Amino acid sequence: MPRTLLDLAAVLRAHRLQRMLERAEELRLFDLATVEDLLARTRGHHGWGRLRSAIARYAPPPFTRSEFERRFLAVAAAAGLPRPVANFVEAGFELDVYWPEQRFAVELDSYATHGTNRAFERDRLRQEDLLLVGIEMTRVTDVRFAREPRVVLARVARLLGR
Repeated sequence: MPRTLLDLAAVLRAHRLQRMLERAEELRLFDLATVEDLLARTRGHHGWGRLRSAIARYAPPPFTRSEFERRFLAVAAAAGLPRPVANFVEAGFELDVYWPEQRFAVELDSYATHGTNRAFERDRLRQEDLLLVGIEMTRVTDVRFAREPRVVLARVARLLGR
């Protein structure tokens, strides 16, 4: 069923694809995990982006601690980035946004929560500690993300692909 959905996503209009997903769900043929597994293996297929967008409403919302995290995750999903986990603990560190397979994290910073000298120093040490356990990380500020979300996500996508 997932492969059929992917192939049809390449040729159907969005509302027809959504109707197919609803019908598959009604018939108990729809399995989100199976579709996500397929999408993880078929990036570049003509229907990939459309199916990724269509299934977004079925995914449970991730746990978030802030409006900034919610906005970042929503825009990342709309941009077709692989789905990360939020506020995930890895190697003793809680990471705002994390892709475990790539061992890559995005820390979402705002001056309100990181605007002291002590926080500045602590954040740099934390970033080094993450590198020492094999986790690469980049920082995104709320101001920069509000100003240029597409640029930020394009850069995150490039970093994820490394």
